[in-house]
Amino acid sequence: MGWVHTFSEKLNRGVEIAIGVLAMLMALVTGLQVFFRYVLNHSLFWSEELGRILLVWITFLGATVAYRRKAHVGIDVVVRRMAPERHRTLERFLLAVSCLFFLVLILFGVQFIRFVAHQKTAALGLPMGLPYGVIPLSGLVFCVHAASLGLDSPARSARPSSYGLEDTGVP
Repeated sequence: MGWVHTFSEKLNRGVEIAIGVLAMLMALVTGLQVFFRYVLNHSLFWSEELGRILLVWITFLGATVAYRRKAHVGIDVVVRRMAPERHRTLERFLLAVSCLFFLVLILFGVQFIRFVAHQKTAALGLPMGLPYGVIPLSGLVFCVHAASLGLDSPARSARPSSYGLEDTGVP
């Protein structure tokens, strides 16, 4: 199942690039808004709405990148004391529960996009499905990463130490 890992890695790289582009665009729009408002005394009516949409996309896509890297905050005091085979069983169970949540993101995200399909954003007049489209999209990306992590070998899936506590002898 190496193709799943490869696909997940390439997808993650593409998402990272997309986040970079969206973040640069958000910084540019925000900078233009500040310039226009305080230097030219003329506000760009669309910039705040676009900045909000970009921030939502960056947030959801960024969460998928953090999930792939296992960088989300976790309390692993109990898990670190488990035997490796129990740890792997628990990890797979949690991946399955996560996948259920990701499927909820996909299904209800698509349902919500259909619900708001005929609405437009206030300032830009964009279809409301555009800002909300990131919800099912991120659910799909989460599912790909969960499949990759679930198929990962026990040796490769060990969670990196948090702040190097294991190295300092702190239990």
